[in-house]
Amino acid sequence: MKDPRDFDLAMDRLQAQLPRRMAVVVRYLRQPQSRIVRIPAAAFLVLGGVFSFLPVLGLWMLPLGLVLVAVDLPALRPPLTRMLHWIERKWFARREPS
Repeated sequence: MKDPRDFDLAMDRLQAQLPRRMAVVVRYLRQPQSRIVRIPAAAFLVLGGVFSFLPVLGLWMLPLGLVLVAVDLPALRPPLTRMLHWIERKWFARREPS
């Protein structure tokens, strides 16, 4: 992406669409001082996404974990920004009345 802030803007837009409780958790995890919680949570989510064939775990965990990792690793931001834009387009397309 051209603008390094694009990832943060996409996350802000997606966070605004989340239910209140989930948005509070995401806001907390995105803060710089939450790194000690964010990294283990991201590792758990990525690992859970890899083992999505097991009950309880799911493939939904993988992108969420990668987004949390991208907060700390700028190299992951461009592809995940594209993914967030794709999710946003699909989400709004489904939510618009026909």
